[in-house]
Amino acid sequence: MGNQLTKTTSVSRPWSSPPNRPGLKTNEVHIWRVSLDRPDSTIKKLTEVLALDEVARANRFHFEADRSRFIVARACLRKLLGDYLGIRATAVQFSYSEYGKPSLAESINAQGLSFNLAHSGSLALYALTLKRQIGVDLEHIRPEFTADEIARRYFSASEVDRLSQLPPALRHQAFFNCWTRKEAFIKAIGIGLSLPLDQFDVTLAPNEPAILLQTRWNDEEASRWSLTALDAGRDYVAAVAVEGHDLELRTWHLETNAFCSG
Repeated sequence: MGNQLTKTTSVSRPWSSPPNRPGLKTNEVHIWRVSLDRPDSTIKKLTEVLALDEVARANRFHFEADRSRFIVARACLRKLLGDYLGIRATAVQFSYSEYGKPSLAESINAQGLSFNLAHSGSLALYALTLKRQIGVDLEHIRPEFTADEIARRYFSASEVDRLSQLPPALRHQAFFNCWTRKEAFIKAIGIGLSLPLDQFDVTLAPNEPAILLQTRWNDEEASRWSLTALDAGRDYVAAVAVEGHDLELRTWHLETNAFCSG
């Protein structure tokens, strides 16, 4: 069974083993978690799945570990989308908005499949739904990361105030809660950081439900969205934003599954 995705959902259920062939219904949101650390032999096979522009992007990474993780993330995205569409991974075609958000080319997407992806550290998340906007964000929590200055620079005044009122031991988690929820929302609406992060408010306190509280450009906008915190694993924080309410959220994990093994 999946979780009911509403305006105030937080998800902490275990990630299940995936079905052989997933089927996506109009009232569902599917989230896939993938481990990006793979042996060199697998990475070599996965590189063959990528388009030339994706290989070029991979080769621009300075560190080998980052290059390898990018290859795995993109190849698994192709294989996952191909499975939903019933086509080969190499046949998956993308288009990109003026802000760089990827989507499926219309020529292969008669069913209206929407997706978004995020990767950080050794994990990737893929969020899929039908005929609605969606965004997902994932961050690896780094203990040495100094969050106060970044919060003051990017968060809204009310968020900075709420963050400062929390006990010091909770502020690090709260910062990443706020950041991932904001990133998931701006990725969902598809305009990236051209929308300043201080133009809308989200909840952030640990154990507080994820909620898009308000947007400053439209009083009704926040009511259109479900914002959900995802328990991606130890030392990770994640969130998904999706247009609509009362959706079934299903979560699967691909640790060693052959689906992304080449």
